[in-house]
Parts: sequence; C-alpha cells; structure tokens
Amino acid sequence: MRGKVAVVTGGSRGIGFAIAQRFLREGTHVAVADIHDQTADHLRLVGQKAGSRLLFLEADVGRMDQMQEVGKRTVRELGEIDIWVNNAGWDRIMPFLSTVQEDWARVVEVNLMGVVHGTRVALDAMVARKEGGAVVNIASDAGRVGSSGEAVYSAAKGGVIAFTKAIAREVAQHGIRVNCVCPGPTDTPLLAENFGTEEGSRIIEAIKRGIPFRRLGKPEEIAAAVRFLASREASYITGQVLSVNGGLNMVG
Repeated sequence: MRGKVAVVTGGSRGIGFAIAQRFLREGTHVAVADIHDQTADHLRLVGQKAGSRLLFLEADVGRMDQMQEVGKRTVRELGEIDIWVNNAGWDRIMPFLSTVQEDWARVVEVNLMGVVHGTRVALDAMVARKEGGAVVNIASDAGRVGSSGEAVYSAAKGGVIAFTKAIAREVAQHGIRVNCVCPGPTDTPLLAENFGTEEGSRIIEAIKRGIPFRRLGKPEEIAAAVRFLASREASYITGQVLSVNGGLNMVG
C-alpha cells in the first residue's frame, strides 16, 4: 500500500475517517473528498508520521462536476489514482410514510448517485492509465435484507450492490477490481445522530442483543475489510459483497 494513491469520499468522520487513517498509516497518499473538514488536521498529522500525504477536497458526491474536480486535483497533486473508495453516505431514519420527496432525492443522490459519480471518475482515470486499480464501494446490509425506517436508503444501497457487480464485469478486462463492503450497525457519528434520543438508546440496545457478538461494529473493523479489498492480497477478487456485521445477517 505504501506509495499508492487513494481517494476516500466522506472521509472526515466515521467509517470514512477510519479508512483514510488506515491508508495513511500504511504510507498511502490519500485524497479525502467531503463536505466536512473537522478531522483534516488530525489526518494530516497521521500522514506526516507515516511519510504519506493528505489532500482534503471540499466536495459533494451528489455533484458530478465536483467529483470530476476531485479526480483532476488528486492526479495533479498526489499522482495517478490506484484506489477509490466510495464511502460517503447519508440517511434519516423514519417510517416511509413520514418521509417527503426531498428526503428521497437526497438519500438517492448521496448513497447511490454519489457512488455512480465517483466510480465514473475513478474508472476514467484508471482505464486511461492502463495499470489496473481497485474501487471499493461502501453499501450496507440494509441493501441486502432491508431495514425498517430506511426504505429508500435500503433501495439506494441495494442499487450500490447491483452496480458494483455490473461494473466489475465491465472493467475486469482492464485489470480493475470493483468490490463492495456492507457494514452492519456501526458506532459512528451518523448512528449517534439518528439514535440520539432515549428511545434511540433502547433501539440500539435491542440491536446489540440481536448481534451474536452483542456489540456494534467499530469503524476500524470496516476499514480493515476495505484495506484488504483495495490491496494486492485481493488481486483475484472482484464483484463481491462482504458483510461486516458481527453475524447479524448471514446472507449467502
């Protein structure tokens, strides 16, 4: 991983932060594309200690023009792109009949179209370079089995899973691998925002009881799976969906 160049969308907090930090510690130069920059200084220090560079780019994954700029600046300032991680996500948990059209649009824009935009930018660069590459998409177990209160989010993440498989078939001829990681319930700021009430705390405890390991996942555990799929150790793996969920859902 040392000397490689990776782009991580939504890399300023939660799972994305853990992924960016893992890459930087292993000597990978990282471009973080996010609408938030609260951890940029910390990540920069992590990179300095490991001899890797961080490039923070303020960008909305829902905007193709902004993603194209992320690709251009990454190549210009860090070098050719070896790894692209589509991690950025957003959700608002509530019953479908309580949601409005604006909610649906934003959920699809970030969680599905953000992956489409990022993947297109990554593949344009990788195909032109002719040296292969790896794309890792972060979906969710909600996209595999559905999740109450997350109907449109589940649909968007299911779309990411199908998109991953279709694109993997198309670009294998270029030596590019495309895989997907589906986290289960993970201890992130987004989870805290959605379950920050007393009722939310009770729901989280109920979720934990349904997980064989009796706890939430850690962002670093998701990052470990992403790191594997992005590395040469996964050189013969493409079009696959890996759930990291403590055994909550055991999907064949």
